[in-house]
Amino acid sequence: VDDIKLKDCSACKLVKYCNVKCQRKHRPQHKKECKKRMAELRDELLFKQPESSHHGDCPICCLPLPIDNDKSTLMSCCCKLICDGCEYANTTRELVGNLQQKCPFCRHPAPNDDEEADKNFMKRAEFNDPVAILQIGLRRRDEGDIEGAFEYLTKAAELGDAGAHDVLALMYDEGKDVEKDEKKEMHHLEK
Repeated sequence: VDDIKLKDCSACKLVKYCNVKCQRKHRPQHKKECKKRMAELRDELLFKQPESSHHGDCPICCLPLPIDNDKSTLMSCCCKLICDGCEYANTTRELVGNLQQKCPFCRHPAPNDDEEADKNFMKRAEFNDPVAILQIGLRRRDEGDIEGAFEYLTKAAELGDAGAHDVLALMYDEGKDVEKDEKKEMHHLEK
């Protein structure tokens, strides 16, 4: 009897079964409780308080990045999001030392213009960097290239970028530029 390895209900993980036959026999009695527990697990996952913002931590000072995007800077060379404090400290150091402007994270020379920054993002996108792919998608959307934007945003979302999921969810919610689709909206909101 001790050698039998019990298997959890694959959905709710509350009940253990000795075999598939036993599980099928018990299913009608367990179904209602299982669905209730699945809803609770889903709510726990969706509504638990995060340990930091969805942006993560600044890679230099390791403090949580602000939720407000205007208080951090995305570096096009390495696609790292740097808090404004670290960006300010680096800029001050460069000005005082009369140094060339460089990325505070990777020390790559700062781009001279938007075109050079776009080239940096394209290089990063070639290596499947989801942040770079998201940025290209956002730029394409702003330029009016909705098909190109959707392609890049979808790829960034597939690579796990939360910002891309957010933008796609908003597009499906508003039905702007894509067909309104509540299921796809919820899919992207839950990612």
